Amino acid sequence: MVKLGRILSRATAKPYRTAHLTLDEPPYLNEQGHVDFKPGDIENPHNWSTPRRWYVTVCAVLLVVNATFASSAVSGCFGSISREFGVSEEAAGLTITLFLLGYCAGPLIFAPLSEFYGRRWIFYSTFLLYIAFNFLCAFAPNFGSLLVGRFLTGTFVSAPLSNSPGVLADLWGPVERGNTMAAFSCMVWVGPALGPVVGGFLELKKDWRWSFYVLLWLGAGTALPMFTIPETFGPMILVHRARRIRRAQIPGYENVKAPVEEGDRTLLGTYKVALTRPWIILFDPISFLCAVYMSIVYMLLYMLFSIYPIVFQQQRGWNAGVGELPLIGTVVGSFIGGIIVLLDSKRKTKKIEKGIPMKPEDRLTIAMIGGVGFPVTMFWFAWTANYSWIHWIVPTIAGVFLATSLMLIFVGYLNYLVDSYLMYAASAIAVNTVCRSACGAAAPLFTNYMFDALGIGGGGSLIGGVATVLALIPFAFYKYGERIRIRSRFAPTGPKISNDEEAQQTEGEEKSAEGRAELPPMLSESSSTIDEGRDEIRVEKRRERGPRDENIDFGRR
Repeated sequence: MVKLGRILSRATAKPYRTAHLTLDEPPYLNEQGHVDFKPGDIENPHNWSTPRRWYVTVCAVLLVVNATFASSAVSGCFGSISREFGVSEEAAGLTITLFLLGYCAGPLIFAPLSEFYGRRWIFYSTFLLYIAFNFLCAFAPNFGSLLVGRFLTGTFVSAPLSNSPGVLADLWGPVERGNTMAAFSCMVWVGPALGPVVGGFLELKKDWRWSFYVLLWLGAGTALPMFTIPETFGPMILVHRARRIRRAQIPGYENVKAPVEEGDRTLLGTYKVALTRPWIILFDPISFLCAVYMSIVYMLLYMLFSIYPIVFQQQRGWNAGVGELPLIGTVVGSFIGGIIVLLDSKRKTKKIEKGIPMKPEDRLTIAMIGGVGFPVTMFWFAWTANYSWIHWIVPTIAGVFLATSLMLIFVGYLNYLVDSYLMYAASAIAVNTVCRSACGAAAPLFTNYMFDALGIGGGGSLIGGVATVLALIPFAFYKYGERIRIRSRFAPTGPKISNDEEAQQTEGEEKSAEGRAELPPMLSESSSTIDEGRDEIRVEKRRERGPRDENIDFGRR
């Protein structure tokens, strides 16, 4: 295992080799006497060169593209699956349902493991298992084995999906991260939209197995750069440094430790938090309403993969390939949303630099825009798609702005959850991910029945009506959110001190959570559950001392 680690370490894109690091000067310790990064430390990923950090970012985003593309690639091939195995197209939709149910494992199982063993080893093991079980899917002898393979591939690829944002947090500071996270958010939406397009054209000339051949080729091409991803998780890098110092037996530093080594660094302690606290936080008012809204948004995203074939194939008579092409409009819409998010991020950054205080509710401005746009574009899409005499470009353009609205809601609420729950953000986002993945998994099972019964206009109007009601939530949070947070046990507002016993047990193992307040969209799905308990005491002490520059402390981490 040691030799394997050395071989893989040689290929990584870090700017140093561990064997070349020397201990000529005394180890750098922080105020608590723990090993820490010194200013300009080459082992700190934040100090790596910009091209190197962008390279690692691209490698991480490629893993996410695999995960999102695979989630919907089979949707264009339901016809050939149903014919070969003698099942209905609704039953063929289980290939997406079980894959998305596998997504639930990411924040609850693999994110805590990445904090325990480091990010890159989780990437290596889970992505290789994802590729292996794609072989099971590609050569499945019966429908049952295909479903088992899809569930397992969804489970294993959920690790890169939930941990890749953590890599971006490891590499970039709060200000720089806006650009990388805007690109990352776009890829989360682009992958599912392109999957049905590729699958639809393969359905015309080949069959459903070719969708999995494409996934295997894409996975094999991604695995090569994946092995160059170095360890980027700061606390784990400090653990390795502390071990080297202890082995060197430097006088006065024989028992020095990294900050995370002081606490309950066991899998049992980690999972005690990871598997219990999220479900408690779910029923906090802010967390619950955000979960409801975002579950509807995510469910609609996967409903679109059934709605578009109804509109453009059944209604207009297009073939399986061309009938999926209008989904490219949602790709365009996601990029428009990413640009809006980026501009909004820059605007907020300028306000922070001017000393203007920011509240979590300020994150909701883009969600309010998306909340209004969601029902408007849904009604627009539904009733222009309902009549085949209306030019196809009209519902396609509606789909562009529908995707923009959904992305603004998605990003706005995730940012709001992170800023509201701070040290509990990992748990809040974890349960949110599980809820929305479960709802997205249900979409292929009922969408065709719903639109057969209500028609395109009626089915779309039902979704638009629900969206109209939900559009009130961001406006209500913007006005009353602070009052709700004051009454919340988990949203740290004002002088209130949390009475969470798990956090109190780790007093003396203090670690800053200030940087987490600046976490970008989808980042906290891989945030440390270990750190959650440690962070809250430090945050309460900071409140007593008064405000402090968040960027300074994040840099130290």
